[in-house]
Amino acid sequence: MRKIKNPVLRGFHPDPSIVRVGDDFYIATSTFEWFPGVCIYHSRDLVNWNLVARPLDSVKKLPLAGIRASGGVWAPCLSHDGKKFYLIYSIVRTWAGRGRSVEDPKDVDNFLITSKKIDGKWSNPVYLNSSGFDPSLFHDDDGRKWLVNMEWDDRPGRNHFSGILLQEYDPRKKMLVGNIKKIYTGTDIGLTEGPHIYKRNGWYYLLVAEGGTSYAHAVTLARSRNLEGPYETHPANPILTSVSDREAFNRAIEKGEDFLSYVVPGLQKAGHASIAPLTNNKWIMAHLCGRPLKDTPYCPLGRETALQLCEWRDDDWLYVLDDNHPRQEIVLDLPPVDKKEDREFFDSFENSTLDKVYQFPRIPLDKYVSLKDRPGFLRLYGRESIVSEFEQVLVARRVQAFSWMAETCIEFEPENHQQRAGLVVKYDEANQYYLRITREDDGNIVLAVVAYDHGASSVLPSSEIVLSSSRVYLRAEMNYKDIYFSYSEDGLKWQRIEHSFESWKLSDDYVEPMGFTGMFVGMACQDLTGRKRYADFEYFLYRELE
Repeated sequence: MRKIKNPVLRGFHPDPSIVRVGDDFYIATSTFEWFPGVCIYHSRDLVNWNLVARPLDSVKKLPLAGIRASGGVWAPCLSHDGKKFYLIYSIVRTWAGRGRSVEDPKDVDNFLITSKKIDGKWSNPVYLNSSGFDPSLFHDDDGRKWLVNMEWDDRPGRNHFSGILLQEYDPRKKMLVGNIKKIYTGTDIGLTEGPHIYKRNGWYYLLVAEGGTSYAHAVTLARSRNLEGPYETHPANPILTSVSDREAFNRAIEKGEDFLSYVVPGLQKAGHASIAPLTNNKWIMAHLCGRPLKDTPYCPLGRETALQLCEWRDDDWLYVLDDNHPRQEIVLDLPPVDKKEDREFFDSFENSTLDKVYQFPRIPLDKYVSLKDRPGFLRLYGRESIVSEFEQVLVARRVQAFSWMAETCIEFEPENHQQRAGLVVKYDEANQYYLRITREDDGNIVLAVVAYDHGASSVLPSSEIVLSSSRVYLRAEMNYKDIYFSYSEDGLKWQRIEHSFESWKLSDDYVEPMGFTGMFVGMACQDLTGRKRYADFEYFLYRELE
């Protein structure tokens, strides 16, 4: 028997779109303001998943400069029509809550790109529409293609998640054609989004997310004999959720009481799903989930991707085995396979290109990053501040465990206080911890931790250290609820900075308003003078400790 331990994609990997092509399974996940856009993973055994593509790799495909945190790429949909891959994605430019009223419009554009090979060259984007987010493409068996997306209604007093829209896509004209039809308005769970259409035994199935992307999240299934509806909802809806008693859960939320007692233990926030066939009757569901720190509602690793085993029963409805709650381990009637652990990542910067594990906030860093200017080092040319939403120079990777450490060695000679570089543990611009080097007015090169909490920055006096050299080793460690920073001037003797920092403040659940990403750790450089002072990083190590 083959055992699959959830989550299969740990750390920030939300909104999974799963597709099967022959013996290959692929999952695409959201990346929001991080560049390059969309993570695509591949597996043949459903246990081991490898990152094979980040297809939104140019500004033409992904113009993100100036977009607020947790905007950008929402909920991509990956599909295959027997000839090539199709990737549908949203770019959310403004969205309700980010410093605006909850009834503001969402400025969102939806696009399509294609490729014959998953890791090949993807086409230039085709604009589709702007009526709402979470677009998805359905390939009917008559050769026609249909786009579905949720409609956003910003009018006061209305249901902002007003329903699922359907319109035909003409691949020859590369545009949407024909009438727009609202085919489903959801259930009393509300917040209907994330639509996907599937066809089986003459039924059209509409899979949607409901309840919002936090603890009330759920997966709803509806079906119709006609693509345009009407759709009937699953008699045992929701087919997946972490909520064990929805009425009690809702009452607790309304009263501001503890709602965690009304959820099942283990994986939380289960929702926003997609499905793919394993056998005729057994299918795999990919869905997002969250793992809170013990005794807290905070999920600093972000929303992750898990798999559940489903079956089609005699009533032609899909059911999650053995109930509608997510399981931390599922078992397939297949030969066992070994899980290839990837608990350590070490980069000596000897390659000619950066590893795919890295991402950057909003922009490609071609102009500001070099592996050639000093071979064996990553050189970062300083640009805008660590809170910039335009040209921020940060090379970072996802944090994927509750206990980990990251380490680097930096050589940096700042000329003044406007030039800074170091090691960052980040949720977004308003919530991050920065172990950075700069030069003070007295000429000393100083190391300190700058903490950003809901946008307010502070430097703890106890964290300020005068360095004797421009070369220093930097380390960040997380032990569940606490993050610590250390430094060494020789790489052998380490000194921990006294103050610890709260890891749970770097989570969707803490930031205001709620975010959608996860924790990153990486290397950064700023030069606010505009002279592009550089910092050299000798290596980068990420190691999970448990």
